[in-house]
Amino acid sequence: MSRIFISGSSTGLGLMAAELLVSQGHQVVLHARNSDRAKDARKALPAAEAIVAGDVATIVGAKEVAAQVNKLGTFDAVIHNAAVGYREAHRLTADGLPHVFAINTLSAYILTALIERPKRLVYLSSGMHHHADANLDDILWKKRRWNGSEAYAESKLHDAMLAFAVARRWPSVLSNSLEPGWVPTKMGGPGAPDDMDQAHLTQAWLAAGDAPKADVTGQYFYHKKRREPNPQAYDPKLQDRLIEICAGISGVALPEA
Repeated sequence: MSRIFISGSSTGLGLMAAELLVSQGHQVVLHARNSDRAKDARKALPAAEAIVAGDVATIVGAKEVAAQVNKLGTFDAVIHNAAVGYREAHRLTADGLPHVFAINTLSAYILTALIERPKRLVYLSSGMHHHADANLDDILWKKRRWNGSEAYAESKLHDAMLAFAVARRWPSVLSNSLEPGWVPTKMGGPGAPDDMDQAHLTQAWLAAGDAPKADVTGQYFYHKKRREPNPQAYDPKLQDRLIEICAGISGVALPEA
């Protein structure tokens, strides 16, 4: 049995993964943006061990979520699932950051850096990352005209970069990334063509550690099979630059190995 924390798990794929893991006998802690969503999550999955509430759109909020998770003790795995989608308008957070970057990229970094190190880390990317550019010179969209689809795609590239950076820096942790497919969740939209029944399986599989093929690190998956990510995701210079940027913005350093 494993103990697993899943960010952004009050609805959608995060909740689906949680339901599957609980049915397999694992202990799962959910995360919701606020108390109302936490109540809904509790109704949806009464068997969850606990529910952490906090808005990771802000730096303070992400830090508070990490602190709440640490108060609950250590975890075998963390699934970084919290995200907003590809149809977002340009909106700045209380920190003055584009909210797509703040939630999809920066909060994953902050939670990685501050949550006591688990045995396994799983980062949800997207098939849209394959055609994205990391755009680290304009990660806050100050020079470019806003494009929600591009912002989402590059944030999902950042998530894969972070997974592989952690795999390289923390050899004692199995850190991987995956794409769940374009599925008809609230984020994906009703016209999404991929199989909803497959969309939550890989992250649960990687987090639970029940299968030998999941005992890897620095890999990218689609439906439990290896897939080549965007080549930029494996570039150590880009990885290090992303970590440097996130550390500078958040004031949170990524611990050394």
